[in-house]
Amino acid sequence: MKRSKAKSALLTAFTFISSYITVFIIFPNSYWRDYFNLPLSGIITDILVNLLFCVLLVELSLFIDRRLNKKISWMVHPLKRLLTQTLFQVLGVLFLIICLGAIYLIFGNHANTQPPYLNIRQSLYTIVLIILWPLMVSALNTGDFLLTNWKTATLKSAEFEIKAAQNKQLASEIELQALKLQLDPHFVFNNLSVLSELILQDQQLGYEYTKNFTKVYRYLLVNSKKKLIPLHEELKFLDAYLFLIKNRMGDGCIFQIDISESRLNMLIPPVTLQLFIENALKYNRTVEEDPLIVRIYSNDDDELVVVNNLLPLIKKHDSTGLGLKNIIDRYALLGDKMPEIEKNAQTFTIKVPLIK
Repeated sequence: MKRSKAKSALLTAFTFISSYITVFIIFPNSYWRDYFNLPLSGIITDILVNLLFCVLLVELSLFIDRRLNKKISWMVHPLKRLLTQTLFQVLGVLFLIICLGAIYLIFGNHANTQPPYLNIRQSLYTIVLIILWPLMVSALNTGDFLLTNWKTATLKSAEFEIKAAQNKQLASEIELQALKLQLDPHFVFNNLSVLSELILQDQQLGYEYTKNFTKVYRYLLVNSKKKLIPLHEELKFLDAYLFLIKNRMGDGCIFQIDISESRLNMLIPPVTLQLFIENALKYNRTVEEDPLIVRIYSNDDDELVVVNNLLPLIKKHDSTGLGLKNIIDRYALLGDKMPEIEKNAQTFTIKVPLIK
């Protein structure tokens, strides 16, 4: 707003000064002697009317430019815009010249003066020069408009390039994190330890454990680098993953899953649920007397909700936040609705959008 007013003031000053320079160039010295011999009231009237004319001319020129900016783009139809703008500017200044002449006829006669603009208006050459004023104003305003747009476009282009570089780096980091999840030595070691014990105790259970362990690892290897997968595939993976968890931790954790069938074909970043389960297990106790309860369900807002009760560990782990950050970053790359995290004294809740 301030910039617009400053621009109008500068253009008005430019036009006002240019008008007198034009008259000075066109008219001889005798004209100026007669001009300064006019009564003071006549000179003041001429200056004020000329200033009013310049203000109206600038405002009309800027108004025409603003209206045409919405109707005809310089980038799309440059020739049409040039011709249309020139036509409206010429018609506008002719209208102002007629109005100015009428003002001089009224106030000039009343002041008993011979206003210079009656002589200017009688000169076709002078009128042509006056018509050039709004065209010059329009040219300056258009140049400022195009320069501003060019600067804005350049800044946006630079921002897009920076954002693209950031997204590329982010994608690389997420891919690296996904690779770490695939080859997590603790994950492999813990499950192999449990498997060796189960084989000695119950060969059938050991076989089932091996089969589910294979499903989990195959899923990690095949899908962890994908952007999205159907929810029903993630749930199949989760079923195998929870089989490992239950046999590793016993009854210290309970999982409750309630997903609407209408949302099974919606999409979700792969390994999302594993990261949420790992997050719950890492920061909470899992004892049979007071089990960790993890609920996974869908809501009416097309969101997947994971809620667990809080059972803080006596010796807390240092939180890196990489698991949750991985999911949030992946949704940021997708450019969709972002996950929501809610925590109170009793529960920890994560909501992630399901993508259609």
